[in-house]
Amino acid sequence: MRVDHERLREIVGGVDDPEIGLSLTELGMLDDVRVDRRGHAQVSVALTTPGCPLADALREKVVDAATRVEGVRTVDVAFTVMDERRRASVGRRLHETRTSLTGALGGGPRVYAVASGKGGVGKSTVTANLAVAMAADGQRVGVLDADVWGYSMPQLFGVRRAPMAFDGVMLPVPAHGVALMSIGFFVTDEQPVAWRGPMLHKALEQFCSDVYWGGLDVLLVDLPPGTGDVTLSVLQLLPDASLVVVTTPQRAASSVASRVGRLARDAGMPVAGVVENMSGAVFGSGGGASLAAELSTSLLGELPLGPEVREAGDRGVPVVLAAPDDPASVALRGVATALPAPSRALVRRPLPLLVT
Repeated sequence: MRVDHERLREIVGGVDDPEIGLSLTELGMLDDVRVDRRGHAQVSVALTTPGCPLADALREKVVDAATRVEGVRTVDVAFTVMDERRRASVGRRLHETRTSLTGALGGGPRVYAVASGKGGVGKSTVTANLAVAMAADGQRVGVLDADVWGYSMPQLFGVRRAPMAFDGVMLPVPAHGVALMSIGFFVTDEQPVAWRGPMLHKALEQFCSDVYWGGLDVLLVDLPPGTGDVTLSVLQLLPDASLVVVTTPQRAASSVASRVGRLARDAGMPVAGVVENMSGAVFGSGGGASLAAELSTSLLGELPLGPEVREAGDRGVPVVLAAPDDPASVALRGVATALPAPSRALVRRPLPLLVT
């Protein structure tokens, strides 16, 4: 059977690069496509960087796409590496298609800033698992690790590599179906991040504006504990965000968390709800419900305390994937489903006005 060569090239060219999210044709990555009379196809793809960590995933996608074309029986994929001229072309393409998270009113992903009053309540673990749960539900999800001093996302997702960059545009690091950006990708584990307010604000500004997030449905922002510089910067940079407050049942945690909720509300950021973590026999319960009532918002869920959550985080695999039937996983998926759509306010944001 004769294979339609043009159809084969069209189908293979439509395969999305697993890291960038644009097609091979759009990125200029597809080189030669040949097929012989026996239905054996040979595909040559130019990778954007040597040693691409997702080359095997890309190979699988190309093979799967090619074998769906009638008459193709086997597929060989050969990889080369782009020269600087072609990499620059990719950079220009990313600049053209990039959308800023800090843009004018309308469009953009749903943004949730996950906060706590104090450290140690499991805020980052909640963020990571909510992201994975929503990604497993078919949504395109990103996590911005804004906890610059105490970044946790590299460990919780099990990834340790610097993001790729093209002409000043950085690519999030993919893991478990989620796009990640963290200062932890740029420093070693032993290196402290001793930054003051202006540097923190600049880093967050770059993560919002200079990262190619692609077409996200949801962005989760993992805030540091308390009401410091980073929280204030997020209020300014992401005016579409809603706050999700994480607390443990104890009054010592919920009373401090209430200050973050009040700060957000005073600044015009809606509070999407409260999550009570570590709920159960050891720490009791009720702190989340009282905090939700105090902030006039919903209690999104109560997450039981158990060893599986800690063990999964230590392995770099969020518990909703590592132990999907664990009670904490079930509760986390319930929170992901219960998150309300953020309301978009006109306060503190540029409007798309044109002079005619």
